[in-house]
Amino acid sequence: PVLSDWQAFAQNFLSKFRVFDTVVEAKENLFNLQMCNNEQFTTSIVQFEKEAYETGWNYNALQFALRHALPQCIKDVLRLTPKQPSYNGYKALVTQINQRYWEDHSKYLVPHVPWNSSGNSNWQSRAAAGNQTTGAGTPPNSATQLHLV
Repeated sequence: PVLSDWQAFAQNFLSKFRVFDTVVEAKENLFNLQMCNNEQFTTSIVQFEKEAYETGWNYNALQFALRHALPQCIKDVLRLTPKQPSYNGYKALVTQINQRYWEDHSKYLVPHVPWNSSGNSNWQSRAAAGNQTTGAGTPPNSATQLHLV
């Protein structure tokens, strides 16, 4: 009957190959979580807390595991701050650090302008005229150019 009935087959299969101990699996998953540098904390904390709920750990253990999962750039800033006495305070502090990181990081992002767009046609006229300029529009041999000795 198992081979002729899909529902019976699926139940039989899952009973033989399911996770034996979900708590152990959640603990392993929690220690294997690692937040990437290009990842928002608010995204990674959702997965972290999903696994954390399954473990049944107290807040001190969760705070330790969360610290382990953070990228080095956040850990470096955390070394400069006072220790947080609670897990929720620690999460709030990490959220602020990550938010500030992305605010600062967005200042340095340069919007992508295709090389052949209409806003980038000035280089064509300079190239056609043979006028090579340095960064701020200054000709290469002008008096304002720095000479390194």
